[in-house]
Amino acid sequence: MFKLVHQINRSIILKLTILVGFILLLCISIWAYFNINYQQKKIMQGIVEGADGLSHSIRLGMHYAMMNNLRADITLIIKNIAQEKKLENIRIYNKSGEIKFSNKDAEVNQMTNIKAEACYICHRSEPPLSELSLTERTRIFTFPQGGRFLGIISPIYSEPGCASNACHAHPADKKVLGALDLVISLDKTDAELGVFKRWLVAFASILFLITSVAIIFFILRFVKRPIKKMVDGTHQIANGEYVNKIDVDQVDEMGQLSLAIDRMGKKIGEKQAELNKQRNEYQNLFERVPCIITVQDRNYKLIRYNREFYQKFNPQPGDYCYAAYKGRKEKCVICPVERTFADGRSHFSEERGVNKDGTPTHWIVNTSPIKNERGEIVAAMEMSLDVTQTKLLEQELEKSEKKYYAIFDNIPNPVFVLDMDTLEILDCNASVRGVYGYEKEEIIQKSFLELFRQEEQDHYQTLIKTTAVINQVRHVAKNGQTLFVNIRISPHEYPGEKVYLVTTSDITQRLETEQQLIQASKMATLGEMATGVAHELNQPLAVIKTASRFFMKKIRKKETIKDDILLTMSEEIDTYVDRATKIINHMRQFGRKSDISLENVRVNALLDKALEILSQQLKVRGIEMIRDFEQDLPLIMADPDRLEQVFINLLINARDAIDERWQSQPHQKGDKAIRLKTRSNASEITVEVHDTGSGIPDSILERIFEPFFTTKKVGQGTGLGLSISYGIIQDCNGSIRAVSRKDEGAAFIIKFPIAEEE
Repeated sequence: MFKLVHQINRSIILKLTILVGFILLLCISIWAYFNINYQQKKIMQGIVEGADGLSHSIRLGMHYAMMNNLRADITLIIKNIAQEKKLENIRIYNKSGEIKFSNKDAEVNQMTNIKAEACYICHRSEPPLSELSLTERTRIFTFPQGGRFLGIISPIYSEPGCASNACHAHPADKKVLGALDLVISLDKTDAELGVFKRWLVAFASILFLITSVAIIFFILRFVKRPIKKMVDGTHQIANGEYVNKIDVDQVDEMGQLSLAIDRMGKKIGEKQAELNKQRNEYQNLFERVPCIITVQDRNYKLIRYNREFYQKFNPQPGDYCYAAYKGRKEKCVICPVERTFADGRSHFSEERGVNKDGTPTHWIVNTSPIKNERGEIVAAMEMSLDVTQTKLLEQELEKSEKKYYAIFDNIPNPVFVLDMDTLEILDCNASVRGVYGYEKEEIIQKSFLELFRQEEQDHYQTLIKTTAVINQVRHVAKNGQTLFVNIRISPHEYPGEKVYLVTTSDITQRLETEQQLIQASKMATLGEMATGVAHELNQPLAVIKTASRFFMKKIRKKETIKDDILLTMSEEIDTYVDRATKIINHMRQFGRKSDISLENVRVNALLDKALEILSQQLKVRGIEMIRDFEQDLPLIMADPDRLEQVFINLLINARDAIDERWQSQPHQKGDKAIRLKTRSNASEITVEVHDTGSGIPDSILERIFEPFFTTKKVGQGTGLGLSISYGIIQDCNGSIRAVSRKDEGAAFIIKFPIAEEE
């Protein structure tokens, strides 16, 4: 018995078969039980309804005889019906419980107990019940001799004829006169029900057997057999046989499961092959890795080591690590393996040793614990990387750093190392003291922006982070002196952080020299314009002279000057005095030495200002000025005084080129002309100065911006005009170029970036 229970417990097929059989037996049993009950109730209901109908028919058949008190006829009817229908008993009780009529003569005139089964149905209450349902009027009982019987009692109600008939008149208030009791034997019915029960049980048993056999066959054929094959297949996979296919010729879930197991075996085989390959690779890596690897136990005895260790130290079996490659007789004082065994963590150290040939060597040592499946440390792996060459390189690097730091410290230009985020000065060279007057200790950890003027710090903070070159910047030295410097900015890696490497070049003296040259060029330009300026001033002086003579003449003759004439001449004098004053102020402003500063400038206004000085002499020379200005040009950043000098230089050069070409040649109106054109796009403004002069030969076109280069005769030019103009435009972040063809004139094209809106 125990063996059977153990077998059932180990077999899901047996569990499934027993469970399905039990559920099937329970379902069929319940079905048979309810089916028998239903059929039994159905048959009994039919018998009761038939008996009730028969009782009703008997009452109808005896109605006439009872109405006429024909007792013999009533008895005859009862006996005939009982014999015909094979009824067990037919009785008629009166109100007192006396049997008045029966198919059995011995029962006639017998009194029955009013509490008897047949009578108690109505007489269980006082007054007796007059109306009952069919169920209440029906009873099933058993005689002492055996057998079951069905009794149904039906009340005999009083009718109008009964109360008025003279034969056996009853009071009119009597509702029930008696009862008809019909008793039917149930032996035949019970026999039929017994046969039905036996057949139903037999049918249920056969159905259970057939269904059980079918289920067992299905489970054995479509469940147990494929499961057994799949179990065998999994055993083969467990044994390392991954290529055998499970032969399950089904397309249902079992077939899909077998295919899944096949795929699983194939994948496991592939993974196992890959793992074997990786294991071999790792083994090869362990052996061939170009560093020393050892595995040691708690006593520091070598368990395993790689090829590099073997070739380097030639250890003997059972050697200790400290003896194998350090030549010691006891463990090292600082031992990372000991610390790994102590706390189960990896540790690091730098150590020195001696090779087999006696040469000193340096290692970087890392250790790692090796644990078993219970998490216990059973060994430690030590990896030692030979860094002897690195140590030698570090020594060389240290020497190199000292050399390059000496170079850094002695660069003639100031060099700053700035924090990339805060622009804090992290380091600087010795040249800072010579240019700015600060000692190194004073300026370290200060902001580089403190070298700028207060109002310019925010502007240059953005420029330092976004540009590589910033020219002509004002710096303030320790003594408050203003310096002009060019700044070069380069992102750099400084030990452990990103920095800006900033170099400044002191250009203060150069700018002063340039300013002197620019001022000399201005003076030369003023000298060249002297004739035109004198002519400009002659006209106002002539008007004033004429008016003064007119006034003196009238005064000498003691003649009265009319008010309107006096007002007109006074207005003319005032106008020409203003004109002369404006010319003189413009000349004085142009000739003064200006500071270097960039501001927002409108190009068209500067061109008009330059033309004011030269317009009269150009008109005298017959040169036509053509203005082609784009209106509402954007602003540019420039020094207005210096940029005006550029435009005046270009106009004077254009004037001289036109005179040179047309001085000895006949010409018509329009041949001598200077055209000024301005235009703009999204990013820049262009200024063009065209002339109808002799042009610039191609051979010298690239040299015209060189200092002291001139094509004019000796004494007529310094060669500084275009060179200075080129430098001024460069300072405004602009560009200038010349375009020319021989005998077709020349054009100077200048481009400026549009000033950014604040």
